[in-house]
Amino acid sequence: MGLFTSKRKRKTRSQKRAEAKALKAKAKLEARLSSKNQRKEAKASRKHESKLAKKNAKATEKSDKNALKIAQANAAAAADGKALSPARVKRYLSVARLVAPMVVPIAYRAAMSARDQITSVQASRAGVPVAEYNKFSGHGAALSARIAAADRSLDQLSSSHNDAETTTFVGTMRTRLTDLSNAVGASEHMPPTRRRKAHAAISRELEAIDADLLARLGVRS
Repeated sequence: MGLFTSKRKRKTRSQKRAEAKALKAKAKLEARLSSKNQRKEAKASRKHESKLAKKNAKATEKSDKNALKIAQANAAAAADGKALSPARVKRYLSVARLVAPMVVPIAYRAAMSARDQITSVQASRAGVPVAEYNKFSGHGAALSARIAAADRSLDQLSSSHNDAETTTFVGTMRTRLTDLSNAVGASEHMPPTRRRKAHAAISRELEAIDADLLARLGVRS
C-alpha cells in the first residue's frame, strides 16, 4: 500500500513540474506576442502622427501663402490710399488664379522671343546663319560656328580645284581648324578674363584663315 502511495506522489510531483514548465512557456509566448503587438501599435501610431504632421504642414504653408498675398495686396492698396475689404481680397485671389495660366505663357513667349533676337544678333556678329549658330552651345558657340563655316568653304574649294597645291593647302587649313576647335573647347573651362583673351586670339586666327581662303579663290580683301 505504501508503495502505491509513493508512486502516486512521484507522479503528482512530475505532473506539477510539467504543468509549471508549460505555464512558464505559455507566459513567455504571451509576453512575446504582447511585445510584438505593442511594437505594431506604436509603429502604426507613429505613421499616423507623421501623416497628420505633413497634412498640417501643407495646410499651414498654403495658409501662409494666402496670407502673404493678402498682405502684399494690402500694402499695394495702402500705397494707393485704398483699403482692401474682405470681398476685394477674395476677388483679388480669384482673379490671380484665373490670370496666372494666361500670364505665364505670355511671359514664356516673350522670353523666347528675346532669346531668339539675341541669338540672331550673335549669329550676325559671327557672320553665320542662325541655323548654323544654333548647332553649337557654350561661350565659344560663335567661334565654333565660324570654324564649321570655314570647313565647308574648304570642301567647296577642294571640290572645285583638285590640283596638288590646293590639296596641300586644304589639308593644312583643316589641321589649323582642328587645333582652333580644340582651343575653343579648352577655353570653356577658363576664367572669364583668360577665356576672352583666348577667344580673341582664336578669332584672329580665323580671320587669317578666311583671308587665305579668299586669296586662294582669287578674292583680295
